[in-house]
Amino acid sequence: MKKQQGFTLIELIVVIVILGILAATALPKFADLSKDARYASAQGALGAINSAASLAHAQWLVAGSSTLAAITMEGVQVSLINGYPDATPTGIDTAAGLLNSGSYTIAGAGPRTFTPLGVTNAATCQVSYTPPATPGFAPSIVLTAPTQAAGCN
Repeated sequence: MKKQQGFTLIELIVVIVILGILAATALPKFADLSKDARYASAQGALGAINSAASLAHAQWLVAGSSTLAAITMEGVQVSLINGYPDATPTGIDTAAGLLNSGSYTIAGAGPRTFTPLGVTNAATCQVSYTPPATPGFAPSIVLTAPTQAAGCN
């Protein structure tokens, strides 16, 4: 009698069913990571804007002139208002390195809003930057987004 080699049809069907069950339980976790990616993008913009505003203000303080309207950061002119980058393309956009990033929809002039691309409702997932209205105050930098678990639609 010959020795049997390979798998029977029943064994192959059982393996396929088990793989299907595993895939069905794992799929919801990996199906829509785009919300998490947009949330992470908004968090990245928040960090970049916070850092840029702080660095610009520190450089403004070191310059020692309260009337200074622009500084040079990494070889690029950044326009200021009250010691912080203003809410224009030559201000916070340039200072934070978000001007030509292609990852955000940028709008407004006070507040200046940064919305990750792909967000369907900008009001629920964006970073807003408002420069200080008077000297001696810090800018308002706010992340309007749901929790990380909810992501950004």
